[in-house]
Amino acid sequence: MKKILVSILAFAAVTVSCSDFIEKDERGVQTIENYFQTAQECENYVNELTRRLLIPNDWYALVAPRVTNEMATDDAWMGNTGQDNSAHRPSSQYLITPDNMGDMNSAYTAHFYTIQSANIGLERIAASPITDAQKNQYIGESLFVRAYCYYELVNLFGGVPLYTTSLGTADLKLQRSTAEEVYAQIEADLKESATKLENIPAARNGRINKWAAYALLARVSLFQEKWAEAKTYSNKVITEGPFTLETNFLNIWNVNNHNGVESILEAQSSDVQDKNLGSMLPTLSGARGEDKKNFPSNDAQDVLDGWGWCMPTSDLENAYLSENDVVRRRSTITKWGEAAYGDEVLNPTHKFSLSDNKSGRICRKYYIPIATRRALDKKDGHLPLNIPLIRLAEMYLTRAEASYHTSGDALADINIIRARVQLEPKTNLSGATLLKQIYKERRLELAFEGLRLYDIRREKDPTTGKPVIETLMGPNGTFVQYNLSSTDPYETTNTRESQDKGINFNPAKNLLWPIPQLEIDLSGGLIKQNPGY
Repeated sequence: MKKILVSILAFAAVTVSCSDFIEKDERGVQTIENYFQTAQECENYVNELTRRLLIPNDWYALVAPRVTNEMATDDAWMGNTGQDNSAHRPSSQYLITPDNMGDMNSAYTAHFYTIQSANIGLERIAASPITDAQKNQYIGESLFVRAYCYYELVNLFGGVPLYTTSLGTADLKLQRSTAEEVYAQIEADLKESATKLENIPAARNGRINKWAAYALLARVSLFQEKWAEAKTYSNKVITEGPFTLETNFLNIWNVNNHNGVESILEAQSSDVQDKNLGSMLPTLSGARGEDKKNFPSNDAQDVLDGWGWCMPTSDLENAYLSENDVVRRRSTITKWGEAAYGDEVLNPTHKFSLSDNKSGRICRKYYIPIATRRALDKKDGHLPLNIPLIRLAEMYLTRAEASYHTSGDALADINIIRARVQLEPKTNLSGATLLKQIYKERRLELAFEGLRLYDIRREKDPTTGKPVIETLMGPNGTFVQYNLSSTDPYETTNTRESQDKGINFNPAKNLLWPIPQLEIDLSGGLIKQNPGY
């Protein structure tokens, strides 16, 4: 990708327009005004926009907030008990305030940087001297990026400032739109994106296509309880799209199976050693304190000493055990001393520092196999693990939940998902029991894929009618009470992360994170804070 792209996006990110500067012609210098003159320049720009959906090689901007959101659920502890936890503790322990947000600050900022960049690209590509077909492709992809960023923002923070044109410094004082208005824009962008990308082949690894737009439409429809729309769009992806479920569940996160048959959209990575194109997620959430003596080879090249954040809870493990779900459990969780699933020969007893690990468990989905490690000279930031953003199994589960609310056959879809992992079909479920099973299948299938916090905030407990998170968290929450009475030999012997995880949850405010105080100050008080903060 051209070096000029970096400076252009940096220029876009500071949210200023060319009119804010003294005009001066410079020969040989590319600016916003003279860029976007070729299809290659437009494609380079849009490629960078797509990369910024997760920024996988930058641990702080969006990878850390992603795992921090997982830590705020019943699926994960912070995990690392040997290092400073100030980036993760505010959210994961529900101590967050507008002035102490940890890495939720970077999530807010990074998404708005990308939205501003997308707006600039949309305006400039529309005026670019390229073909209409090329414009449709690049505009369609850019609209999806903007929609994805707003989808993340509205679920994290609620209604946020909504803008669809590039802004200058004089335009920064924006008020919040409502969540409904933000969702309306997301839907409009995704529908237009799907139309623009109608004739773009899906088999373009890492590139956005119409199926990604329809799949995200299914997700945001589900989140808004638009059951008919959620069913329509998920069904469209399932029945008309070119995707099939992976036969082997473990292959979804396989370093040798990037953009597999189930993948609708993944954040891309590469292990090219002279480039920083790899993923930081396996480092951020890899086992801390690996030792070469614990590997049969006794070779330092087999060690990938991770940072140990976002470790699975025994509560999540028990959810798998309750279904006798061996395949998804071992594909999601590796316990200390247990063979790494799929890597049993080279890592038959995966061991790491228990004094630095709250749960004695790591996330298998983020694991880098020994053979891959041996091929790497550089490991930190050079790890070839793509990160799924949307995959086909989610569409089956979306259709199942939507079918439950529209008198469809929800059982059929969850049984398709269960069959893939050699589980017996569920029969004769209805009412609250069926809905809880749908919720459970989402948890077991999609653990550590960025959806659990959003799910438990939006899902309604069929017994109380309140968000599921209110049943789980708080002083009387079932997850909190489980932890306080737990006898798990790993979690209860490492108390440097408090065992009362979730006890500080307050339903009056913690269904959303606060807006960063700095953003409120910059708006001159026009942006109003979320209730309770």
